[in-house]
Amino acid sequence: MNNVACFILGGGKGTRLLPLTADRSKPAVPLGGKYRLIDIPISNCINSSIRRIYLLTQFNSVSLHRHIRQTYNFDPYSGGFVEILAAQQTNEGANWYQGTADAVRKQLRYLQQPGIDYVLILSGDQLYRMNFEKMLETHLESNAQATIAALPVSEDKAKSFGIMRLTDTGRVEGFLEKPETVKEMKDFYVDAEWIENRGIPCNDRHYLASMGIYLFDRKVLVDALEKTTYQDFGKEVFPALIRSKRVHVDLFDGYWEDIGTIKAFYECNLEMASPTPPFALDDSKAVIFTRPRFLPPTRIDGAKVSGSLISDGCVLEPDVVVDGSLIGLRSVLGRGSTVRRSVVMGSDFYQTDDRAKTGDPNDPPLGIGEGSVIEGAIVDKNCRIGRNVVVKPPGNSLPDGKCGPVIVRDGVIVIPRGTILPNDWKMDRIEPCDF
Repeated sequence: MNNVACFILGGGKGTRLLPLTADRSKPAVPLGGKYRLIDIPISNCINSSIRRIYLLTQFNSVSLHRHIRQTYNFDPYSGGFVEILAAQQTNEGANWYQGTADAVRKQLRYLQQPGIDYVLILSGDQLYRMNFEKMLETHLESNAQATIAALPVSEDKAKSFGIMRLTDTGRVEGFLEKPETVKEMKDFYVDAEWIENRGIPCNDRHYLASMGIYLFDRKVLVDALEKTTYQDFGKEVFPALIRSKRVHVDLFDGYWEDIGTIKAFYECNLEMASPTPPFALDDSKAVIFTRPRFLPPTRIDGAKVSGSLISDGCVLEPDVVVDGSLIGLRSVLGRGSTVRRSVVMGSDFYQTDDRAKTGDPNDPPLGIGEGSVIEGAIVDKNCRIGRNVVVKPPGNSLPDGKCGPVIVRDGVIVIPRGTILPNDWKMDRIEPCDF
């Protein structure tokens, strides 16, 4: 694994995750109460003994850079690093990254350093645990020049992915992006026996979906980027390599989710807070690393908490009810407040911090005020929710739109970062808006 370099793609503008990405990049979005999305691929690399990690960033990357700088400091004897490669003007070009492949092309000089034989390409906005050592073993045993991670999926889910057609040896010989009809999918059907012979139960999953995780021989990747103008790995580089190189699959059968929408983000967080989470944060064999913050223990005083995760440094005052929710760092829940099926991201500082001053003494303090009710919502960081505020779906339907500063997207209520909701504020009619 010492000869593997990893490039993590920081993603584009993240428009489908607005307003969470209004002033931060997708990989910097908080996850699971105390982590950020970027902690997932970096932790997978560290747990797989990969120590050369490059992060390609472009949009709203200040908070992401700060998190990387404060979190991932390897000791000088390991030779490891997490290096940020931001889009910049160089002698080779002065343009922004035009796509995933173009981003790596603009940083090729880092691939051409001594001691790099293989290059792993990852996304910065996926939730999963994966051992890349196994992927490299598959790559070497099959004598592949490129290997792609593949997830068995059912027929209905296959229409949302790029699916692959294989030979009996596992070599990829065809690729179809988001098929629309069963007729199109016919040639991509995989027998249950082939899947189960590789130690994975089929369970009526007869199609292999691309996870967007690629492992290349360095020379193959460099040639593909230098000799073409392809801008995207999934749509251009990978399909072209299938025709000219030995491309194989590495099967994966664990939890995997592309957190690209508000709904996916909301559901993933609530699943982590459930009693039997499909993605557990407490796996001691594959730790998720993040920034050490040295916060005090959470104080709970007469609150009722069920099916929830409570992060460090929180205060839950008497008669608080938290049900099926995820409560982030430094959250303060006032007396008699209720939080149900919600993701509360917490705060970057306490009310006693000078940074908490707003200039208006009438503004409520950071957190959720006394007697307030939050249901079915995402509360971004540093929000100030006053007393007796009600944020929950008004009526049976929840169309996308706005209600004052509160946004509804993908059927999920989102309170944007730094929002102030005065005492007695309530959701009423939702007005249409453009995101």
